[in-house]
Amino acid sequence: MTGKRKSIFIRVALYMGIGVLALAVLVPVYTVCWTSPVRRATTVVIEDGASVSRVASRLQKTNLINSTDVFKMAVRLYGGRIQRGMYDIPARASALRIARMMARGDVASVTIVIPEGLTVQQIKNQLLGSSVLTGPVDCTDVKNPVCDLRDGDLFPDTYRVARGTRRLAVLELMRKKMQRIQDNWVATGRRAPAGLKNWNDVVTLASIVQKETPRASEMPVVASVYLNRLHKKMRLQADPTVVYAVTGGLGDMQGRALLRGHLKVDSPYNTYVHYGLPPAPIANVGRNAIAAVLNPADTNYLYFVADGNGGHRFADSYEIHQKNHADWRAIKKFKNKK
Repeated sequence: MTGKRKSIFIRVALYMGIGVLALAVLVPVYTVCWTSPVRRATTVVIEDGASVSRVASRLQKTNLINSTDVFKMAVRLYGGRIQRGMYDIPARASALRIARMMARGDVASVTIVIPEGLTVQQIKNQLLGSSVLTGPVDCTDVKNPVCDLRDGDLFPDTYRVARGTRRLAVLELMRKKMQRIQDNWVATGRRAPAGLKNWNDVVTLASIVQKETPRASEMPVVASVYLNRLHKKMRLQADPTVVYAVTGGLGDMQGRALLRGHLKVDSPYNTYVHYGLPPAPIANVGRNAIAAVLNPADTNYLYFVADGNGGHRFADSYEIHQKNHADWRAIKKFKNKK
């Protein structure tokens, strides 16, 4: 073998050796770091105060990672800490991906929809019925506002939260959002419409409007009816306030009919008995109801009754109202015969 051929042979052998060595190193690294033992999607809950080592050991024991050392190294690469929460681990997720999720707090999230017009107790019952949330809905800390919620304190909306979020934390989100709305109203220096003195009055009337109609387009007209009645010193005679009084603040007759005898119940919330607004809101309200009270329609209406199609007929005199009411009774009679 000539010198030139020998040199080529040596270089080829060297390159082959380097290649074999690289494979010997990279294959295990690839196997440990990027391949995954996770065969199906699973959920992992990380509690407060869990150490990286403890989590790594748990993940290896449940066959979610191949190496605790690689997982811990990856966590250090992404900041060194693991955040609490519930994590949806997808199938074939590598140790690096799981470490990144937990270090960044990419927790599983859920949508919580709170309808407008519910009382605090109804909202609490809804949260208790959600299996994706945790913890109680009541607390006793006198310094914590969420432990002393009243109707009108919460803002119904759609909330995106981490799965496993505490129910009290959801209530606090709702409370803070309503507080911001109030603060913004105060900051603008706007005044409440004539007949209303403060924010409590605004939300109280908005809660009645909210319970009277689901139609945002109709709310300013309904608000105008009650503001006109307040101006004329007429009783509001709002059925939802009677329901609130009869049910002890629950706000739901639970299938029972509202009877004439209920209109005489002795309660400061019964607007058939007492003049003016109830002392406080009877439900938690959305933006449309608040906006309707702050910007009511310009009408002379004093009465309204259901029209049978989800809306209402309005009247500025009792005579027209009686006719509208007779029409509504006929509609109900016809529907009951079907």
